[in-house]
Amino acid sequence: MTAPAIELKGISKAFGPVQANKDISIRVMPGTIHGIIGENGAGKSTLMSILYGFYKADAGEIFISGKKVEIRDSQAAIAAGIGMVFQHFKLVETFTVLENIVLGAEDSGLLRPSLARARRELKALADEYELNVEPDALVQDIGVGMQQRVEILKALYRKADILILDEPTGVLTPAEADHLFRILENLRREGKTIILITHKLREIMETTDTVSVMRRGQMTATVKTSETSPQELAELMVGRKVLLQVDKTPSVPGAVILDVQNLNVTDDKGVHRLKGINLQVRAGEILGIAGVAGNGQSELLEVLGGYEKGTGTILMNGTPIDLTGTKSDGQSRRARGIAHVPEDRQREGLIMDYAAWENIAFGYHLDDKFRTGPFMNHAAMLQDTEEKMARFDVRPPDPKLAAKNFSGGNQQKIVLAREIERNPDLLLIGQPTRGVDIGAIEFIHQQIVALRDQGKAILLVSVELEEILALSDRIAVMFDGHIMGERDPAKTDEKELGMLMAGMTGDPADVTVAQIEERLAYAGTGEKV
Repeated sequence: MTAPAIELKGISKAFGPVQANKDISIRVMPGTIHGIIGENGAGKSTLMSILYGFYKADAGEIFISGKKVEIRDSQAAIAAGIGMVFQHFKLVETFTVLENIVLGAEDSGLLRPSLARARRELKALADEYELNVEPDALVQDIGVGMQQRVEILKALYRKADILILDEPTGVLTPAEADHLFRILENLRREGKTIILITHKLREIMETTDTVSVMRRGQMTATVKTSETSPQELAELMVGRKVLLQVDKTPSVPGAVILDVQNLNVTDDKGVHRLKGINLQVRAGEILGIAGVAGNGQSELLEVLGGYEKGTGTILMNGTPIDLTGTKSDGQSRRARGIAHVPEDRQREGLIMDYAAWENIAFGYHLDDKFRTGPFMNHAAMLQDTEEKMARFDVRPPDPKLAAKNFSGGNQQKIVLAREIERNPDLLLIGQPTRGVDIGAIEFIHQQIVALRDQGKAILLVSVELEEILALSDRIAVMFDGHIMGERDPAKTDEKELGMLMAGMTGDPADVTVAQIEERLAYAGTGEKV
């Protein structure tokens, strides 16, 4: 019989009192795509970090192609043929693509020969696996989809036969995700072994051969993907039945809370990002903004949240908001009843080296309940954080733990808890379930709908069309800084929305899915079809 490409036996790992992995055993066969799923904090990333040498297991054994190995660090993992693409990329942004690929794998002290060899190999790898990149581009100047290709190329350049991808589509557009899965299929066809960590059950069902389920640090099941279903996997992940559809009643819109009139934004490079945006959000409704990333949705959230300057008129409860930058800050927005869950939780939503209780207090630290005279009341902040962590099921429930030590999904819950529980009149929310597990997605959707049912206005931005269709009471579609149109979720579908996202108008019956996908691949890139 063929030996497993990877076999882990009895792996355990604890961080103080927290048992991240407990007696885990798993076999991954060569030339397959093996999915690993589980809730945030289930121990998936810890397990893979042990395999890649970032952590050392407290107990257990690792076998590669039937041979026991000691993986003390990432260099030992690379020597064993293992490569890993992390959820948050490990690239030097001021280096070129080529320099990042060579970094740590130079032939000698002379860099020029290493770069020349890398350039030749990079072209061969790019041609073989559809991993086309621009070798001389600075990483800071390329999109996240291209950065991910660079990470994969780094692993292949180091002769990896086993590739671990941790939440690879969390920051990708749908078109970029589709391209990634074509790349993975090419890698599998060439005999590579792939471990795919993802929260997205659709990706598991469409991409993997086998899937293993983790819950609270333990392996609960391993099944052939063809012999299971999304419903069964969801139940195995969370230990209960999970509602995969959003349960909500029709909205009852009230007064206009947010009124945006002829909003324009030009960035510091002179690029016109928002072009005459007009929209309204009423009390008791969710307005979903659909579109491929890079078409103005981020700038819309930024100017509404006080991060960006603009021209035009924005009325909040009938009163203008300053857009000149003199008073355009988050603190004044919060005072007007606007809460904001930004798209990038790590760069804009949290200070990663600070504790959870500090992050939950940020922006609201001047509230009376957090003050004792002129001083901040840290005890009150800690208690408030403990209560929010319990309600939002943040794991581990440790308010003194630094934000960087929580999984991505639990970081998202911290930001959501801070903003949703402030009883805002308007909630701005970007990519609410990016990198979040199925159980937490259900909870977050319920919280958003509950806020709507309390009569609050919600502006939702998501690249997930399923999420937009499920949550929104109205959908506005953005393309190239414009609102292409509004649609009723009950009277539209993904094909019509895809057309608008690609800047196409007309009768959907006259357009093929392939034509839409071709246009979507360019939407937001600034390139022409």
